[in-house]
Amino acid sequence: MLPEPALTAFRSALGAERVFNDANTRALYAQDETPRRMEPDAVLFPASHADVAALARIAFEHGIALTPRGAGSGNVGGALPAPGSVVVSFECMRRVLEFDPDNRLIVVEAGVVTEEIDRIARNAGLFYPPDPGSNPYCRIGGNLAMNAAGPRAVKYGVTRDFVLGLRAVTGSGQEIRTGCRTTKGVTGYDLTRLLVGSEGTLALITEATLKLLPAPEAIATLRVCYASNRTALDTVSRIMRQSVVPCALEFMDHHAIDAIRPTGAADDLPPATRALLMVEVDGAEQDLPRQIAALEKALAGEGLIDMRSGFTPDAIRRLWAARKSLSHAVKRIAPLKINEDVVVPVSHLADFVDFIDATARTHRLAVACFGHAGNGNLHVNLMVHPDDSEEMERAHAALDALMQRVLALGGTLSGEHGIGTEKRRFIAREIDPATLALMRSIKQQFDPRQLLNPGKIFPD
Repeated sequence: MLPEPALTAFRSALGAERVFNDANTRALYAQDETPRRMEPDAVLFPASHADVAALARIAFEHGIALTPRGAGSGNVGGALPAPGSVVVSFECMRRVLEFDPDNRLIVVEAGVVTEEIDRIARNAGLFYPPDPGSNPYCRIGGNLAMNAAGPRAVKYGVTRDFVLGLRAVTGSGQEIRTGCRTTKGVTGYDLTRLLVGSEGTLALITEATLKLLPAPEAIATLRVCYASNRTALDTVSRIMRQSVVPCALEFMDHHAIDAIRPTGAADDLPPATRALLMVEVDGAEQDLPRQIAALEKALAGEGLIDMRSGFTPDAIRRLWAARKSLSHAVKRIAPLKINEDVVVPVSHLADFVDFIDATARTHRLAVACFGHAGNGNLHVNLMVHPDDSEEMERAHAALDALMQRVLALGGTLSGEHGIGTEKRRFIAREIDPATLALMRSIKQQFDPRQLLNPGKIFPD
């Protein structure tokens, strides 16, 4: 349990109403979206940057590990408490500190809900492009920690591409600022890009200055059905070679389609559909027909069964119905979803999905595959029964084979979910020893007592 002198110091710095070590609170913050649990010794609720700096200095003095947490919506154990650690929840830090539409930027605290940032921006004719699937409830601090993305990344990029500067606290309690307020700036090392995606292992991010873009006038969508995974995924390379860049290019394999059929969301798909692409464009309203025509040409070819377009909000919503129903549908297959977020070069997508199918058959597993095909980023969902030890052994063997294949194809272990606790056993396969050693040295500079989010990223 938390030593009494440290508990007293935390209460003195934050106020007793922001420091909890009761059993109920510790249980509530014992896990994220991964199935493993580890109760922290306490949960802290800072309300400002100054609070975070104060608690970090106390933790440094007493040698107490800190596990930062946003909404706890991550899939890789990034917010899983380390044994003997204290959770630092940023959910009370929800202030918008500045909104400057003239300079297309917004300054927010780490606990602001991501969707709220986009809502504020759109009121001024702007938007915040990163759109993780958990947008309605995830926090910007968690997005920054994991460099989150989403469907729009194929055109606009990921969270890191929209961060101008940060305010943060290191593992020793030192307060730092990185970056600037302008879209150009090359003064000193780019610590902003280093901190984004570092999973809370280098510093506790408290505030972010984010870049905004002019909102597109309109959106149009294509839903395209194919006879096989391969014919759909071979089409992706054609789309990404032509001049119209879609703002979303999503894929669903035949297992995912089979999963949604009982829900009724696939009733208007042709019965022969074995793969689905969702393609979206945005921009000036009068230009959308031209963009759609160009994409229709690239999408046509072998295996095409059906292609439908939508230009109004209602039509677009109907076309997306199948994809939007998928997350809940796959959970009916088995109680536990092991969601692996991997990336391969677009040209290897079809081969990789064939390999996934073969691996699922070999290991007798239910697997549904979907994701952001325009980036080569797929979510491979292994549906398993956690109380079946033999099935879990097969699942771990399948994961090992999948990771090996990803790297053999020139891919990477994670596109947007991060490494956390769940993938760190694989990281040495992708990153060579000298580079890993340099990363550890960088962490040592930011976090000399190794107190920030221990047990994440690095293998033992």
